[in-house]
Amino acid sequence: MNIVIPMAGRGTRMRPHTLTTPKPVLPIAGKTIVQRLVESLSNLVNEPIENIGFIIGEDFGEEIENLLRKVAGKLGATPHIVYQKSPEGIAHALLCCEQLLTGKTIIALSDTLFLINGTIETEEDGVLFVKQVEDPSAFGVVQLDENQTISALVEKPTEFVSDLAIVGIYYFKDAGLLKQKMQYLIDNNIRTKGEFQITDAIELLQKDGLQLKTQKVEQWLDCGNKDAILETNKIILEHENHQEQNKQNAKLNNSVIVEPCFIGEGVTLENSIIGPHVSIEAGSSVSNSIIKNTMIQSHTQLENRILKNSLLGNYVKLKGSENAISVGDYSFNEG
Repeated sequence: MNIVIPMAGRGTRMRPHTLTTPKPVLPIAGKTIVQRLVESLSNLVNEPIENIGFIIGEDFGEEIENLLRKVAGKLGATPHIVYQKSPEGIAHALLCCEQLLTGKTIIALSDTLFLINGTIETEEDGVLFVKQVEDPSAFGVVQLDENQTISALVEKPTEFVSDLAIVGIYYFKDAGLLKQKMQYLIDNNIRTKGEFQITDAIELLQKDGLQLKTQKVEQWLDCGNKDAILETNKIILEHENHQEQNKQNAKLNNSVIVEPCFIGEGVTLENSIIGPHVSIEAGSSVSNSIIKNTMIQSHTQLENRILKNSLLGNYVKLKGSENAISVGDYSFNEG
């Protein structure tokens, strides 16, 4: 089984945090987004993951590439780092990793975190993961026939055709067939909204008779902007239990942790109330503060703050005042 993850975009809606760190490697409760994604995908199948392909930008750098190699290595998989040199759509990105588009393959967009029970029916021709949504007009959706097979893909329908939104996770029993169709799109310069789209290739496969099924996710967790990633952090903290780990990691001095929270290694908390729904990464410190519904990355220092609904980068230093903020790495003020 192979996993292929296109992640070359820099996540402009998450700036300033993505000015220094690609969005898929931002941490949520102690794990990067891409690590959480890969672990969730591996739990969907009852067979080993042999290869994981990460499609990245050329400017991501050696540190990020080494991190991705470690993510694959933790699952016993061989990492493959490939580059998408120009942003021309998901189909174009996937063909940059064409050597892994063979046999059983899972393809997942890099910011698509999800919660689900069950595993993939790997003997199906293909499976598209979907989520039932209230407003289908904002998404690409699938229509099903009487056999619960996908009969059509419709992008942002203006009239109701289905409420099953495509979440960006795809399984193919023979990814080589998908590769052929994506190459056909490029060879014939067939673009939608200026880009080569995986959904156009899937529609070509359907015309050839490929039978595609759906699998519903229980929760579809967005990491697209500050408010969305804070909500995802909240859901993950409620789904996981870090209470014992927090006791071991935190250096507490007259402070209280209101669970659920995540406290990384070497975090110091002094005269503070932390939580609920707070993630603090390794090496950070908080003193004389009240923090709620906030994500704080590593080696950040907070003093005399009342903070909520906020997102702080690495090596931030803040003192004083009360507000909801989003600040990137190496920011500081004196209150």
